[in-house]
Amino acid sequence: MRTHDLAFLKRFSMVIAFLVLLALGLILFARHLNGKVEYPESAVAKQSLQDRIAPVGAVYAGATGAAAQAAAAAAASAAQTANVPFDGRTDGAEIFNNGPCTGCHTAGVGGAPKLDAAGIGARAAEQGVEMLIKKATEGFTGTAGVMPAKGGNPALTDDQMKAVVEWMVAQSK
Repeated sequence: MRTHDLAFLKRFSMVIAFLVLLALGLILFARHLNGKVEYPESAVAKQSLQDRIAPVGAVYAGATGAAAQAAAAAAASAAQTANVPFDGRTDGAEIFNNGPCTGCHTAGVGGAPKLDAAGIGARAAEQGVEMLIKKATEGFTGTAGVMPAKGGNPALTDDQMKAVVEWMVAQSK
């Protein structure tokens, strides 16, 4: 090798060493600055963490356990009824007109029986009101079309579905 090649390698090595030291210095400085900054924890992140680490079940023992179990059952029941449409009312007309029923049964969409004597009235006479309630609640696939369970709104209660079907049958006479 020639001397000017050795001089180049020496300078190039020094430049590389300087750049490595500079990069390490910047990394350490960034870590130092990041340690000084306090990040506020969002409420959503806190709740997400609590949901992930919450216990899956609970153990109830003795009299205090029975009381805690009753309170938990009452809270679960309240949470379930809080999501019931129409605030749990069983007014068939209100649910029919404002719920999912009217969309199909008013115009006969998809083979749905209309709200008249030839539609709902004939099916009620042929199959009985209890069978119509069962099909409306559980869902039904027939030759003319499909009746989704609870009209496609699973939040409706069985009592609400019964009230709607009974109202429809009464209106179709």
